[in-house]
Amino acid sequence: MAALGWLTPRRRSATARSVLAGEASAEAARKSSQEATEVSETAEPEFPVLGDEKAAAFFDLDNTVMQGAALFHFGRGLYKRKFFETRDLAKFAWQQAWFRLAGVEDPEHMQEARDSALSIVKGHRVAELQSIGEEIYDEYMAERIWPGTRALAQAHLDAGQKVWLVTAAPVEIATVIARRLGLTGALGTVAESVDGVYTGKLVGEPLHGPAKAEAVRALAAAEGLDLSRCAAYSDSHNDIPMLSLVGHPYAINPDTKLRKHARKLDWRLRDYRTGRKAAKVGIPAAAGVGAVAGGTAAAIALHRRRR
Repeated sequence: MAALGWLTPRRRSATARSVLAGEASAEAARKSSQEATEVSETAEPEFPVLGDEKAAAFFDLDNTVMQGAALFHFGRGLYKRKFFETRDLAKFAWQQAWFRLAGVEDPEHMQEARDSALSIVKGHRVAELQSIGEEIYDEYMAERIWPGTRALAQAHLDAGQKVWLVTAAPVEIATVIARRLGLTGALGTVAESVDGVYTGKLVGEPLHGPAKAEAVRALAAAEGLDLSRCAAYSDSHNDIPMLSLVGHPYAINPDTKLRKHARKLDWRLRDYRTGRKAAKVGIPAAAGVGAVAGGTAAAIALHRRRR
């Protein structure tokens, strides 16, 4: 048996250093376990909540879901179809460029854009504009959807929740975008029509600012939603009334005022714009401005060729 002695572990008394090492290891393991438990207990609960039928999500459109303003892109599409002249295109292009540079909605510019759009569609059939809206989405809007915001919307859909666009854009355009993104539907500005023909007037006022909050409140009541369990997403301080309605407000690509407000109230922030410096001051990246300029130049060049 002596020959097999080398197979038998030798007993050695623990030295002071080995005791210290063992105690330190045990203490580290215990501390690590405690920290893991604390993290588990304090981590945010999973959101959105799977199967919560009382919850839904409301997304602003312009510069939240999509780069730029839907109404301006729609105007470019109508110009391509000879709904109006080059001087009107220049106005749309300037308003869109200003919006992209400032990163905020200017009431005067937005009003001018709405008035222009209403005068342009007056006398046209609703069905015609809906069909054209499908084409314009493919031409100008599809490539401008923010992937990050799209993923947030999909998370709500995957959790079994309804997802709505809430925008000052015409409801017909908003509905096209919502359907293309697989969302539930859209709340938007309603243009008056008689016998399926646009009159050039609005029903009420544009769905903007406080009007968005009222639309969300009304829809929540009709759908039996609990707003404290709902989420809302926007880039603009104009939508603070809507964001304040819900239990889960998000500031997406926020303008300066919304960013400040969100930080004060500890709202969640997400910024999907390229260029951190641009994000800090609420200005979309120069690449986006270049895209607008390029698109405008292309449209003007197209007009010249037709002449």
